[in-house]
Amino acid sequence: MHQIRFVNSSERLGGEIKARISCSCLIKYYSFERGEHDTDWVSYKDDSSTCGSPRWIGRGLSCVCMKRKGIYERICVNLSPLQEERLQRLKHRMNIYFDPTRRDHQEALRALWYATYPDQELHGLISDQWKEMGWQGRDPSTDFRGAGFISLENLLFFAKTFSTSFQRLLNKQGGKRATWEYPFAVAGVNITFMIMQMLDLQSTKPRTFVRAVFIQMLSEDEWAFDLLYCVAFVVMDKQWLEKNASYMEFNEVLRSTRAQLERELLLDDVMRIEDMPSYSLLC
Repeated sequence: MHQIRFVNSSERLGGEIKARISCSCLIKYYSFERGEHDTDWVSYKDDSSTCGSPRWIGRGLSCVCMKRKGIYERICVNLSPLQEERLQRLKHRMNIYFDPTRRDHQEALRALWYATYPDQELHGLISDQWKEMGWQGRDPSTDFRGAGFISLENLLFFAKTFSTSFQRLLNKQGGKRATWEYPFAVAGVNITFMIMQMLDLQSTKPRTFVRAVFIQMLSEDEWAFDLLYCVAFVVMDKQWLEKNASYMEFNEVLRSTRAQLERELLLDDVMRIEDMPSYSLLC
């Protein structure tokens, strides 16, 4: 078990507190930096390396430490078998392109329609009806190119798990709405892509603390990605209303949504997606 020894105050340099960590085979140093929300982060580094922002994490470290609930908790890059299994399964989902010729993909698209409009018959997988949901044209399959099949799975999960919130956002209920509103379904695909970029799960080496925290959450709940998607959607809509945004400002709202998700994921008391403050927006 690693032991952290805090050095005395005379060794504090540049606002950082350096601590020495020892084990039987190595001596390394951690650099403690005070972040937002009074969260202490510890990035793991060799004596010969330079430590700037916490994003240094991608340069070959084996674990990171973070302060939660007043104690330092180790998050290891060496994943447990369960974490590895679930991460690989999620990566596999993220690598599947939407294929309009596959029967299971066709059925998933039909399932999304009937989860969205249970009393309205679908005339076909290519139909003007899809525009009602916020697809760009008659054929929704062309809008999945950016994020793949998982973006359809995310929309379907949202529709079935939080149907009230799903319908409220779909029908643009609540708040002062813009003349040019964001297209619901296409916005959903963009949110999936944004989360994929934020979590950086496809990289061979971890580069952010958000990724490390999310992988811990994934070991607690296999559906953590889908739950995070639902949170992201309601956060995006809330920010859309607060900013009185219109269609041309969608990307700006998406960036601020990502920033809020990152802040919430790194809060001391957030151990699961359900612990995120914005999770309470779902119903």
